[in-house]
Amino acid sequence: MEKKLEKYNKMRDFKESPEPAGLTKSSRRKGKAHALQFCIQKHDASRLHYDFRLELDGTLKSWAVPKGPSLDPKVKRLAVHVEDHPLDYATFEGSIPEGHYGAGDVIVWDRGMWIPLGDPVEAYAKGRLKFELQGEKLSGLWNLVRTHMPGKQEQWFLIKHQDSSARPEDIYDVVVAEPDSVISERAIVAKSPNTSITAKAKPTKKAAEPVRQTKLSPLTGARKAKLPGYIKPQLATLVEKPPSGRWIYECKFDGFRMLARIEDQKVRLFTRNGHDWTHKLPRQAKALLSLGLNSAWLDGEIVVIDDQGIPDFQALQNAFEAGQSGNIFYYLFDLPYFNGVDLREVPVEERRAALLAILKSGKEPLLRFSEAFIEDPNDLLTSACHMQLEGLIGKRLGSSYASGRSSDWIKLKCKRRQEFIIVGFTDPTGSRNAFGALLLGLHDRDSGELRYVGKVGTGFTEATLKSIHDRIKPLRTKKPAVANPPRSAELTRVHWLKPQLLAEVAYAEMTKDGSVRHAVFHGLRDDKPASDITVEQPTIIKNIHGKNIDAKASSAKKKAPTAPSQINSEHSKIHITHPDRVIDATSGTTKVQLAEYYASVAEWILPQLKDRPVALVRAPDGITGELFFQKNAERLKVPGIISLDHKLTGQPMMVINNVETLIGAVQINTVELHTWNATSDHLDKPDRFVLDLDPDPALPWKSMVEATQLTLTVLDELGLKAFLKTSGGKGIHLVVPLTRKHGWDEVKNFSHAIVSHMAKMLPERFSAVSGPKNRVGRIFIDYLRNGLGATTICAYAARTREGLPVSVPIFREEVKELKGGNLWNIQNVLGRLAEVGNEPWADIKKTRQTITAEMRRRVGMKKL
Repeated sequence: MEKKLEKYNKMRDFKESPEPAGLTKSSRRKGKAHALQFCIQKHDASRLHYDFRLELDGTLKSWAVPKGPSLDPKVKRLAVHVEDHPLDYATFEGSIPEGHYGAGDVIVWDRGMWIPLGDPVEAYAKGRLKFELQGEKLSGLWNLVRTHMPGKQEQWFLIKHQDSSARPEDIYDVVVAEPDSVISERAIVAKSPNTSITAKAKPTKKAAEPVRQTKLSPLTGARKAKLPGYIKPQLATLVEKPPSGRWIYECKFDGFRMLARIEDQKVRLFTRNGHDWTHKLPRQAKALLSLGLNSAWLDGEIVVIDDQGIPDFQALQNAFEAGQSGNIFYYLFDLPYFNGVDLREVPVEERRAALLAILKSGKEPLLRFSEAFIEDPNDLLTSACHMQLEGLIGKRLGSSYASGRSSDWIKLKCKRRQEFIIVGFTDPTGSRNAFGALLLGLHDRDSGELRYVGKVGTGFTEATLKSIHDRIKPLRTKKPAVANPPRSAELTRVHWLKPQLLAEVAYAEMTKDGSVRHAVFHGLRDDKPASDITVEQPTIIKNIHGKNIDAKASSAKKKAPTAPSQINSEHSKIHITHPDRVIDATSGTTKVQLAEYYASVAEWILPQLKDRPVALVRAPDGITGELFFQKNAERLKVPGIISLDHKLTGQPMMVINNVETLIGAVQINTVELHTWNATSDHLDKPDRFVLDLDPDPALPWKSMVEATQLTLTVLDELGLKAFLKTSGGKGIHLVVPLTRKHGWDEVKNFSHAIVSHMAKMLPERFSAVSGPKNRVGRIFIDYLRNGLGATTICAYAARTREGLPVSVPIFREEVKELKGGNLWNIQNVLGRLAEVGNEPWADIKKTRQTITAEMRRRVGMKKL
């Protein structure tokens, strides 16, 4: 395998490039049963092109397609054969640094499964591959044909076969119609601006001339229309760097997106997911009424501003909890509809000028206009990051208002980055080699002493791990050079170093106690002496109100946390030992941060845990180390844990019913919590069953969406109401509540019958038999979780996967909009919970239904 990837490895410097090294062993080993994956990556290198990759014989065979694929069989796309890539490359997205091979942004434009027609190895050797694609965007039959055209590299043609998925290019160009990533919010924005629309109003920081309140000047593209019942908001696409062309930029607020609908002196306020929050924002609704509009849709963000003039998301949540909506400002930035006129096709700069004129006619302090800027976006982003804002939102001049995610609106997120002194390293855990993490230090500006400020454990490749380890080994010393070495059990695994080497590190923030969070390694620096490295201090800049403020960065002078830390619950304090132990190196999440997460979601997760036997997944050495699945409470020192000694299982079970016990479980290094389908008062009769949709990893997410909808249809026809949640991994769980009537075997056999019925109806899509070889190219609907003693990940529980994703309840209507089962993690799920809470499962306990004889008959079961 390494020989096949020799050319790939020689062409790249993995010390600098974030691309996966070809030496990395793939989890999809040759010979293991699985479907063959394909991916197409959109690559903005010296020229924008598309990289078409097919898994074959342990690597990704790769072709560069300059113009991208076409669904038109009459169009032959040139495909230049390039070096094999490792299988791990199929999910790579990021930015390859300037000066390196392939420098530029990369996104996964499409991915899924490919099915060769005939022997693929033989066909590849002959230069005539015919195959079927099952992707998010591409499907149907395709041909890859080698030509005899001269050149340094083999020239092939990628050609769509004539079938039901073919479309003429003059009617539908798939690369234009669907430009964005299928696995993230990233996009690559075209370098050339849209010149087909001439902007009439040049944006400036000055207000546009006011117009009459109820009548606007003629606007390009405006048309008379009835007031829409609902407008789905336009969403911004994440990009790695500012695009060229004509754009305006606004501050990215740390709040809730909010749309306002005004009709006949009535105001309704909706979240981005369509939830009515009018009752939560009475003063904002009253302020909107004062504008005197007959009908309108307005778009903006609600925020709470702290005393530094910065949006504070936690303060916003607190304002709702305390019922203090008067402290919430509504920053408005768009006007899709106004007084009988649909403005969605009007250029963004004209819509904003009209909105500003309307707002200037009123004097409501809670309504504010989101200013736009036309300065250099890199300078704007630097200022935004120094102010500790989330980043910037960019909007292409001349663009319309398009519901859903669009590359005409982009977001640039802040990434703080500076040099740190390497003061030590930890031993590797799990499968990692060389070292686990680098310990970082900074000189205090006032005292000059070197202080420990945290670790960086991600951003390394196999090659950089080895090369860095070779450089730091000669610098080992017995005593720490920092004045505040961390007091934790990790000291037994730490090797201290002379403070000579520098690491450039990107990080999300520096905490109040002076530690970096979510750190990512970017490289070693040899151009500065270690003695010069201190916390970088930003200059005085302007906040969103235009006032001068001191953009304060957390100082390394503040003391590092000591062990143990305390998590406050409603009734007591829970001690967390070794709080700085890293649970997940990818996100930099520590043990105490995981405990804080569970404390913050206690009101949602405890009802899901209440009285249900629970099994724990413990990770003493982090999620990459050895994991322990524990079903009983023997010898566990967890406060308040309930032990059930029941004859059903022959072993004691445990129950977690309060926040002290929940955090106590984290204290013993628990990450995951898995629950039974029954409660302790009736352990012999389950009150639900679960269908876990578990796909072949090569299948596109589109297949999971279709499978969920098909399974819901079957349950609907049976008369059973189901509730959905993401798995926190690659699947979706359907939870079917039951009135407690039947025993374990009856419920399990019924769920098995549903799965067998679906596999019989659609054998090409579903499997009723477990095991990788039985789900190649298909989805196994796991009914085995419905047996006595079996468990399923609890709603709102974290998973032992990179980034610590969370299993989250969802609405049925959301399924088709999801891009995966791991969208939410312990960092971003709180925003969703603040918006929707437990609404998707609000009726789960009220649902009364049972398995009937007619249901059993319809899925092919014999009479009892």
